[in-house]
Amino acid sequence: MQTYNWPYKNELDITETLSCDVLVLGGGLAGCYAAIAAARRGQSVILVEKGATARSGSAGTGFDHWESACTNPCSTVTPKEIAEAYVDEQCGYSNGIAHYIECREGYDRLLDLESFGGKVRDTDDEFKGAEFRDDETKLMFAYDYKNKFTLRVWGSTFKPALFKELLRLGVKVLDRTEATALLITARNGKKHGAGACAMDVRTGKFYILRAKETVLTMSRPARVWLFNPDMTGLCEFRPMQSIGSGHAMGYKAGIEFTMMEKSVKGEFSAAGRSFPPYGAGNNHNTWYAATMVDARGVEIPYVDRDGNELKTVSERYYPAPGQKFFLKGGVIDNPKYEYRGPETLDFEELMRRGYQLPFYADLSRMPDAERRVIWGMMVGEEGKTKIPILKNYTERGFDPKKHMLQSYGTGWQSANFLEQERQLFGAPGGIWHDWDLKTNIDGIYAAGDQLYASDCAGFACATGYYAGRKAAAAAKTLDTLPDYNEAEAAAERERLLAPIRREDGMDWRELNMAISKAMQNYCGGVKCDALLHEGLDLLESFETEIVPQISCKNPHELMRAHEVFDILTVSKLILHACLSRKTSSEPLFFKRTDSTETDPERDRRFITVRQENGEVIYGSHPLYYFGDLETEYEKRNGDYIRTEQKGGVSEMSELQNKILTAEPVPCSTHPILYDETKCVGCNACVNICQVDILIPSPEKGKHPIVLYPGECYYCGACVMACPHDGAIRLEHPLMNRAKFVPVRYPEEK
Repeated sequence: MQTYNWPYKNELDITETLSCDVLVLGGGLAGCYAAIAAARRGQSVILVEKGATARSGSAGTGFDHWESACTNPCSTVTPKEIAEAYVDEQCGYSNGIAHYIECREGYDRLLDLESFGGKVRDTDDEFKGAEFRDDETKLMFAYDYKNKFTLRVWGSTFKPALFKELLRLGVKVLDRTEATALLITARNGKKHGAGACAMDVRTGKFYILRAKETVLTMSRPARVWLFNPDMTGLCEFRPMQSIGSGHAMGYKAGIEFTMMEKSVKGEFSAAGRSFPPYGAGNNHNTWYAATMVDARGVEIPYVDRDGNELKTVSERYYPAPGQKFFLKGGVIDNPKYEYRGPETLDFEELMRRGYQLPFYADLSRMPDAERRVIWGMMVGEEGKTKIPILKNYTERGFDPKKHMLQSYGTGWQSANFLEQERQLFGAPGGIWHDWDLKTNIDGIYAAGDQLYASDCAGFACATGYYAGRKAAAAAKTLDTLPDYNEAEAAAERERLLAPIRREDGMDWRELNMAISKAMQNYCGGVKCDALLHEGLDLLESFETEIVPQISCKNPHELMRAHEVFDILTVSKLILHACLSRKTSSEPLFFKRTDSTETDPERDRRFITVRQENGEVIYGSHPLYYFGDLETEYEKRNGDYIRTEQKGGVSEMSELQNKILTAEPVPCSTHPILYDETKCVGCNACVNICQVDILIPSPEKGKHPIVLYPGECYYCGACVMACPHDGAIRLEHPLMNRAKFVPVRYPEEK
């Protein structure tokens, strides 16, 4: 196997200290907006992002709809109505504060994006006259065509637009830098955030980032139950670098979490179990409300919440008689009767009536505008669909007027998962916070997927901006930077560098695989104290015995090792949270075998978990602690309502003299292929790849080296960034190329 010299500087023994008013950790949608809000208010801002901010995060290459835009000019519902409906739909286990912020300010953030250069309206009149389009504003709507509070958008244009605005505002962006630990100090007798530690994932440089206020905007945990060492980039719905590091560093610092006992049976893992998200025939989210047919070509009926069969495609997008609005998308799969929208008959009823598997999505039977808006806009603008789904399927010959895409599993899922194969989907747990989105530690705020019961793009953008402006206001009240503990920062640096000091040892994949298996065995579909305690004991042994054996050759592999250490921390947090809830709970998808009770009144509370000096501390709060959403919001946001809707370098030591190398890690597939006659070695793909699997070729003018093919996230950013058409190709593994067949009707044999 060929060994390459590491193409980036060796800065393993360099420490740089930077200071700012507001530090933002995470460069996805929430992080970008937090930084923008703080910079607009005159604060100096540093944003830290593990990938490349221009395309990083779950929405880096797109998203297709913006939920809860209740203040757009066509909406017929109020922010209070929709936010309260979300809370009620989740039986109170929902983030009323954050959902109200999303409903109240989400459309403002969409207008911001439009001003930055993002495409929000059908300005080319591609869908003029369509039922889902308002021809006056050129806004386009999804799901509920009567109430018009969910917008269809061209999300692939958004992250580059946000990145340009960050630079225009003077935000210092540290790309390819992973935040690893929070700096905590004491102020006025209370814990107070003082910034964070971080590491450059290409050079190994260590950063001490001092700040008056810090905003956590990193992703929810992943790769906890699901892991494939061959195709790690396909293990989860979100990018490889989004694994819950913010949760891990927050828990270690003493931040309070809630609802971490909630997990659902797996929905997406394209590393063998399922097909790529939105790449198989279905009628949910991006594909709503596609016509579905059975194996014979017999159309599957849609019914309203009362079981009345709907005769036309148009009727699928309107509330039932007597219903004001319905909820679809995001965390809403099987809503309560009050909010249930049009849906196909249940799988069991279809089987009883004689419908035959397999099922297919047949867009040929839909009106032209509905077909084009699903296949072409929605599939094409959603995360990871523009290149690997829309472009590649089209090149394979798929024509929505002539072909149907198969649906897999028993219904509209993309796979059948086992009960122990869990994910943190469906508004999972996260950081507990107050009305300022401030954590229990002063000086530290949270937004987006760091919050408990987080949702989609509009949620991330609105809460990010809100947290950023609250942090900026707090920073203005501080004259000086908080002190930090230099010994703690030095200890964190040594912890980070330990795996690269080892010449030989265990690979990070082996530990990740062991953690995932342990979580399936001890924290699967059913729980009991005995299993949970055994799981904790096993994870503790991994921490004391296995973590000290992990080794790596370069900063990229060092980053992956840090991620698995964070996954280990998060797994322990989840087990402790599960131990705290002693009875089963249907809203939390939480089932115990050592209790006969389900949702008893005494346990209908938010249970919180935090860590203090190594001791786990539990607490609880009533479900509706946030009060009347509209009243409490307006108490605290009068200004918004009225006005908007140098570093030191350390000495070098033996690590900086270490020769860093990189060997390609074999994978059973080849996700990225180059055309050597077209590629000029410009390295645009290297610079944009959010999971950093490419390195420049040592030969000038040659295509980059695909060093870690198994870590490919299949987002398509490399193809989108390439200035030479056809020079680079991204293709899913053969097992993930969904089957499509010619359109068929019942009379055809």
